[in-house]
Amino acid sequence: MRDLRIVFMGTPEFAVKSLEAILEARYNVVGVITAPDKPAGRGRKLKGSAVKEYAQSKNLKILQPTNLKSEEFQEELKDLKPNVQVVVAFRMLPKSVWDLPEYGTFNLHASLLPQYRGAAPINWAIINGEHKTGVSTFFLDEKIDTGAMILQKDININKAENVASLHDRLMKIGAELVVKTLQIIAADKVKTTPQQESNSLKEAPKLSKENTKIDWNASVEQIYNHIRGLNPYPAAWCYLENSSEELKVKIYDIEKITQEHHLPNGTVTITDNKIKIAAKDGYILVNEIQLPGKRKMPSKALLNGFNFAPDAKMR
Repeated sequence: MRDLRIVFMGTPEFAVKSLEAILEARYNVVGVITAPDKPAGRGRKLKGSAVKEYAQSKNLKILQPTNLKSEEFQEELKDLKPNVQVVVAFRMLPKSVWDLPEYGTFNLHASLLPQYRGAAPINWAIINGEHKTGVSTFFLDEKIDTGAMILQKDININKAENVASLHDRLMKIGAELVVKTLQIIAADKVKTTPQQESNSLKEAPKLSKENTKIDWNASVEQIYNHIRGLNPYPAAWCYLENSSEELKVKIYDIEKITQEHHLPNGTVTITDNKIKIAAKDGYILVNEIQLPGKRKMPSKALLNGFNFAPDAKMR
């Protein structure tokens, strides 16, 4: 059995669960690499990442490089003498970093690779109406999310699931997969599989203002998947034309109604204290919404103090 000296690299909450699982399995984590502190909150005070806060609570050695190619950081990394590195939700590594340890550097990715390579695989799986997704571990190479596969685990996506609940489920099974991957590395029983390239691969690009905007000319099913794939973060948005006002609104929890009607797409109607928005083959029923400068709130609460014009429209 190999004696592992692990360097863990990660930043958000998703990565914390894997680091926690590694420590609970009693592996030797000789260092943690995470992002530099960033201003946060109203006071814009510097705040450490979720991984940093957890690593501090466990008295682990922490490095926060601004430049992964700097000689200073790479010397500090070598001083830790890692023989395996685990990467979960971090940034792209230079070859001089991922090629350092004897047993390699592997990454946990929240999709069934080679599908959904990229920055936002959990969101895009829901946005695209997938019924199944999962987690994968693979050894890093020169490109993004293309290295030799080690292990995979799949799960079903529930019909009404949003990105928050799927994130949490993948975070849990991902942590388990990381530990299993370390077990087979320690036992020197790794068997990798090359990723199969094809023209049918779907990507998971970074979320932007452009690709999070709701298209009210799409089908009810497409709009429904789009909104729940962005709920609660970063949230789907659109413009509300309300009389002479144009407001940028975010829409969170929703339901779908498939039904014939003759209203223009995006038309807002208020029925039984509920906000309904017309699409080409039905309606989106809005349960939670956020107006500019306000907190998100249930639609019923909004309707207590906000009046939709008779010709109100989402676009």
